[in-house]
Amino acid sequence: MRFLMQLIGLALMLLGIYFLGKNIFFTTNVSPYWWRGIAADASIFLLVGGIFLLILMPLGFLKNLGWVLVAAGILCIFVSSRAILNPTSLWQLFLSMISMTVGYRLLATGRI
Repeated sequence: MRFLMQLIGLALMLLGIYFLGKNIFFTTNVSPYWWRGIAADASIFLLVGGIFLLILMPLGFLKNLGWVLVAAGILCIFVSSRAILNPTSLWQLFLSMISMTVGYRLLATGRI
């Protein structure tokens, strides 16, 4: 039963991330500056690597390295200027935050 609750929690967290992230678009264009394409690619790799480290290695040095990679990925997004943020309604924000919060509680403890 606990495994089922954790699975539901993971599904709710992914649903919340979907609701929040469906209005974020990453684009790449040919740019006169050579670093813009590299920064767009590096931002994806750094964010994915940082999130994997935060999820898989929650303690110690690798957790701090995960936060550094996430921060570097966000910095690369701003450097490349290729993330398009469409407006999100208050309802979508509320739904995604509730879904992620309940999902995290179910995943971590198995209960709300």
